[in-house]
Amino acid sequence: MSNPFALSTGQLLDIANDLRQKVETGLQKDGTEIKCLPTYIHPKKDGIKGEATVFDLGGTNFRAAVVSVGEETKITGLAEKDITEMKTAGFTETDLYNSEAETIKQLTLPANSSIGYCFSYPAQPMLNGDAELIVWTKGVNIPGMAGKPIGAPMVKYLNETLNAGFNGKIAVVNDTITSLFAGLANPGYDAYIGLIVGTGTNMATFFPSDYIPKIAGMEGWSGETPVNLESGNHNPPHLTAFDAKVDEESDNKGFQRFEKAISGMYLGRVFRAVYPNDGLDESLDAAALSRMMNNPADYKSDYVETAFQIYERSAKLVAASIAGLVLNLNSAYPSIKTIQVLAEGSLFWSKVKTNDAAFVNIVNATITELLAEAGIDATVQISRIANANLIGAAMSVLS
Repeated sequence: MSNPFALSTGQLLDIANDLRQKVETGLQKDGTEIKCLPTYIHPKKDGIKGEATVFDLGGTNFRAAVVSVGEETKITGLAEKDITEMKTAGFTETDLYNSEAETIKQLTLPANSSIGYCFSYPAQPMLNGDAELIVWTKGVNIPGMAGKPIGAPMVKYLNETLNAGFNGKIAVVNDTITSLFAGLANPGYDAYIGLIVGTGTNMATFFPSDYIPKIAGMEGWSGETPVNLESGNHNPPHLTAFDAKVDEESDNKGFQRFEKAISGMYLGRVFRAVYPNDGLDESLDAAALSRMMNNPADYKSDYVETAFQIYERSAKLVAASIAGLVLNLNSAYPSIKTIQVLAEGSLFWSKVKTNDAAFVNIVNATITELLAEAGIDATVQISRIANANLIGAAMSVLS
């Protein structure tokens, strides 16, 4: 059986270099394909202390927690809720706050608490730590919220309806930024990358502020800047006709092309595009592909093989994106030798029986090959931390 999803080393390097160039463009001006959104928070590299209330709004879950940061970082309270109802038609901003409030009221909140809010959708950071929603993604489309602050209206609502006593200080940070910040708990690297590969995909890293022309000379801001790439919107070369079909049938045609080739929300759609006449269930998703690869005797051999081809390509595309960002970091910091990638997401840390494969192992092998081919003498270490989103969000508001 042929593999329409195969990518040569040369093609993967094309993708890496295409990302590198588009990141450079995104650092120069706003409104580009890879947005490169600066976050105006300087996380302390050490000495962060205190207690914060933390919220985490993802593609399918909402979590609320109380996080204590200090000698020992610990989560002292946690409540969560499936929030896929966000994706239903007619769901409103007030419905969202009510749903979040139901979860929050299960916790014993610290008095006069600050809030770290891990918000997993594209948002434009503001200098006061809040952020404005750019656009909903991942099948969510709550009207009337785009272009407005995310944090302040929510805090006002929670204080009025729950008498929560939040002190008004809120840091709204992307989930990729929280992964980046949580990675600082592993000191000693020359550079850090936060990576998400789950329902969606994205990357974040630090750049020197003077390496970001679009914020040059910003008053009151200097040093290193955390940058949320919004790299899921990368439109790379070497995608297939199947990817074009998935994009054509999506509700955000022309956007998030990289995400549609990589992430858990879309891999089932790519599979269905290969077999358009087989009457496959529309709900077939990445979890279903994993079941095929983990129970190969129960499925057609063609299905199992195609599922693996899509899974393997996803990992190789992730590796190409990391390699592309390492090329950017190599320009910004010519002396870097060690880079930590803190990776989050169920797809990234998955394993399958077919070919006894682990996603992270495919990523590691491909990065090593691509950096050697690009002549970059640097080592990438991929790590994970339990509850990275919660810890990173607490660090953002306590810094």
